[in-house]
Amino acid sequence: MEEYRTEEEQVEALRRWWQENGRSIIAAVIIALAASFSWQTWESSQEGHQEEASTVYEAMLRAIGVGESSVNAQTGINLAEQLKQNFDGTVYAQFAALHLAALAVNRGELPEAEDELRWVLGKAGKGSDAEQVAQLRLARVLAASGDTAQALAILEDAAPGPYGASYAAARGDILQATGRTGEARDAYMQALAQADSNQEGLNFSVLQQKLQSLTPVATRDLKKTVTGQLDMSEQVPAITDPVETLEQ
Repeated sequence: MEEYRTEEEQVEALRRWWQENGRSIIAAVIIALAASFSWQTWESSQEGHQEEASTVYEAMLRAIGVGESSVNAQTGINLAEQLKQNFDGTVYAQFAALHLAALAVNRGELPEAEDELRWVLGKAGKGSDAEQVAQLRLARVLAASGDTAQALAILEDAAPGPYGASYAAARGDILQATGRTGEARDAYMQALAQADSNQEGLNFSVLQQKLQSLTPVATRDLKKTVTGQLDMSEQVPAITDPVETLEQ
């Protein structure tokens, strides 16, 4: 730093420097404060948005749970549509669409179920629970609609994550339905092995029965080496709180 001979010269140098740079410093401080305030406002808005979506989602679950033939079921459907329209950037909207797809399947409206599942895939993050569950259910819907080739392609190309056993079991069901018995047996074997190690939500007993119907002798030997949880549900576990699930 340049040295000055007198205190007056130092004060004058500081005055000139402030005249040249003071405004830009003040502007930078103002911009920084504005950006900080905007970020805090945005975060607060996002939290409120998520909380509102959570409230609507819980109301939807209660309405759907009352019974599909009741007026409350239609209320649940309306709330699910509200989530998709007003909160489409949240996981609550994605899981609402999964519920709508399940209701459509129960009504036998497979094209509608397919549309809901593809909507989820267009919104869900790569590798998320919502994406993996939607892919699995879409494969089953496509198979039920007769498009087994695309269904198998989805199951084989996807990265199932913790749903590997469910994917393998679905692949086995589709292969068996198309008469590819040997491949179906291999898929069921894979599902049994993965379910035993991952504690995944599959009905272990049903899987064993399916495998036994294809290779009864091999299955009796399998029971000696593979022990499992006979009380697990056959389908992918129902998810009532998508945020809690995705944080696990």
